[in-house]
Parts: sequence; structure tokens; C-alpha cells
Amino acid sequence: MKIRGRYALSGAGIDDLLRQAKIIRLATHGPGERINLAPLWFCWAGEKVYAFTRGQKVENLRRNPHCTLTVDRNERYPELQGVMLEGTARVLEDAVAEASDEHLDAVVRDAMGAKYAQDGFGIGGDIRNRSTAMGENWRWIVFTPERGFSWDNTRLPERAPRA
Repeated sequence: MKIRGRYALSGAGIDDLLRQAKIIRLATHGPGERINLAPLWFCWAGEKVYAFTRGQKVENLRRNPHCTLTVDRNERYPELQGVMLEGTARVLEDAVAEASDEHLDAVVRDAMGAKYAQDGFGIGGDIRNRSTAMGENWRWIVFTPERGFSWDNTRLPERAPRA
């Protein structure tokens, strides 16, 4: 996947951001012309984004798998870093689909639970994320990026202060 941008993050910088960030924003195509934008807990594994989610996002992805993700860090403009990824998301509809994904077991077994344990995700000493397809809409989604754009404002040239 090619990442564009004059002041783009390096490949290692993108990987680091996607491993460390806690929240990613998922934009899906809602019914009609509306865009549904939602924050999600997520995990970056095998150059894909994994999230366990429910509701309108899942319905939207069933109808149209094309979506966009963005993640960023810092708040002051000269320190902003982020990445926007465009691609498709697959809804893992059942245990068979979950078992066939080559990275999901590691995401469930280790990565998700460990990443969010301090946020009350782990129970007792067990930090495994035991989430699996349930009900009508609780599902794992797997996002595969096709192209992206990143920014690293720490690389912007210094500006002279205004008089």
C-alpha cells in the first residue's frame, strides 16, 4: 500500500501509530447519502485493522464494504501526526469465518486484551478478549487498506512568527 503526502509519516511511524493509538475512526456509507462516522477500539495486525463492533457500522459494511479509517495523535497543530486509510472491511459473520482469519486468534488471544486491559477490558488476570459473533450485529470486522495518506506536522518547516 502506498502512503502519500509530502510530509508523510515513515512506514515505521505509521506502524507505530497504528499499534499504539487507542481509538480509530471508521467512516462507512449509511443508508442514502449519509456517512456514519464512529470511534472504535481496534488492533493493527498483519497490516489490517481488527475491531469488534455492532450496530449501524456492521449493517453499513454488509451493504457496502468500502470505508475509510483515520487515526491521529497530539492536539497542537505543529505536533499532529496521523494516517487516513481507504479500503474495504469484511464482516466475520460466524465462528467459521473467525477461525479462517489468519490473525484473528492472536488479536483475540493477546493484542486486544493487552492493549485495553488498563481500561477495564481485562477481568481479573485474564486479558483475553473473548468476543465472538453474537446476536444479529456484534461482529469482528477486518479492514484491509488499499491506499492511504499520512501527515507528520513535526516535519513542517518552521514559520516565522507574525509581527
